[in-house]
Amino acid sequence: MIHIESYILLNEFQTNTYLLFDADSLEALLIDPASPSESLADNIEKRQLKLKLIVNTHGHGDHIGGNAFFAQRFRCPLAIHADDANLLTDNRKNFSMYMGYDLMQRAADVLLNEESEIFLGKHKVKVIHTPGHTRGSLCLWVENYLISGDTLFEQSIGRTDLPGGNHELIINSIKHKLFNLPDAIMVFPGHGPATSIGLEKTNNPFVRG
Repeated sequence: MIHIESYILLNEFQTNTYLLFDADSLEALLIDPASPSESLADNIEKRQLKLKLIVNTHGHGDHIGGNAFFAQRFRCPLAIHADDANLLTDNRKNFSMYMGYDLMQRAADVLLNEESEIFLGKHKVKVIHTPGHTRGSLCLWVENYLISGDTLFEQSIGRTDLPGGNHELIINSIKHKLFNLPDAIMVFPGHGPATSIGLEKTNNPFVRG
């Protein structure tokens, strides 16, 4: 059985960091570790979870600040979509130099794309490339869960006014990729509360109609 847990590691930006794991195999993904966290690392170790991969939904500084810490602590590879890989090693492009802290850079070990699949035990996690917020933005879909990064929020969408953003692309990604998923799928965004595909089809003012 797949479980998902949400953590806030970077209070200034209220970024959601997700721990996704299979209760049987104990294999886990850590998604968007926004900042180093001894308490989360201790929690992972105490429960004997096997961290298989760290995944960034995109390369902005408020989603990647804990990459180096967790990758080193668990000797775990780091994955991001190929189109955002250059953001991980350039603090101007990932905007961390404008956010008031010096981000410890960590290059990706695994480059993901639309065809990528990740297995947690017998459960398949599908990568969905959703460009718009950044060129390499991605979502992760497994069973009844969608981790949407900064593509889709509760009654909102990711901003597209930063370099690499494109409003037409994000609307297309949501309408023609995410909204093709079943209405009952629960959506866990990069910021803010969870929602569902069905609720966003009906209520999201940016993509209705």
